[in-house]
Amino acid sequence: MPPRLPFQPSLKAFTGSSHVQSPLARLSLNPSKTSVRAGSAESRERRRHDPFLMAQSRQRKAANLSRQQALAAERDGSVGDPVHGDSTPFIEELKIQQAGTQEFHPNHFITSEELLGALEYSENLTSPIEEPNRAAADPQLEKENQERHVKKHYNATEAIRRIVDIRNGNTGDQMRLRIQKCIETFGRHRTDQTLPPKPAAVPPEGATRHLERARRVGPDTGSSEVQVAILTAKILNLSRHLETTNKDKHNKRNLRLLVHKRQKLLQYLRRKERGGPRWQNLIDTLGLSEASWKGEISM
Repeated sequence: MPPRLPFQPSLKAFTGSSHVQSPLARLSLNPSKTSVRAGSAESRERRRHDPFLMAQSRQRKAANLSRQQALAAERDGSVGDPVHGDSTPFIEELKIQQAGTQEFHPNHFITSEELLGALEYSENLTSPIEEPNRAAADPQLEKENQERHVKKHYNATEAIRRIVDIRNGNTGDQMRLRIQKCIETFGRHRTDQTLPPKPAAVPPEGATRHLERARRVGPDTGSSEVQVAILTAKILNLSRHLETTNKDKHNKRNLRLLVHKRQKLLQYLRRKERGGPRWQNLIDTLGLSEASWKGEISM
């Protein structure tokens, strides 16, 4: 008896088609994409021809921009403005001087006391002389001469005041006046009498004992707080100029340099004073925030 071999018939029932195709072959012949990458060129092309997708894209972009603006405003509000800071009486007085509406102050390195003394001396020097013989004197003529002298002296005083007024000076003269005010406000020859000293550090055992420094003679013009105040006055002057001059690239760079220089001085003063009363007085008087000395300043 011959051996039995396993045999599977390869012929199927005839269904009307002589070509037999497997499911995998059908998928390979007719490929269909189920998803498109979001940032691909095909996705952009499809979105460009679909108004609904375009409207959705614009809506998402507007929402992202509004959220970025809200976050930036919240961040700026919490940290502060690195250029201007908060408004204080000292800053308002500097702004009034910049606007040219400050009170009378003499220019050309003349003080108010010197000007007043010179005017009084000229008034006494030009006053009419009374008649020694009072019997022959004319009271009406003396009265007219005195009234004429008072009127001439008033006109001369007004003319002198207008000539030496700082408001008729240039920007350099007005900046010199603001610098003098910063020196008189923050100079240590003034603040040493009102502010307590900074917290003293505990010296380690065996540390070298240094001798006390000699007392300062004359006004203080080189301390860090005076330099910070002077830089703040210059920054306010430049920022006011750049509000109406948008294309002044040179002064924009100068403003950035002044702001970063003030930041370095503030960081040094905070490290040196350890957040003491001198540091607090400077920050409170100038209205500076953390944005003026902390972190990176981008303008």
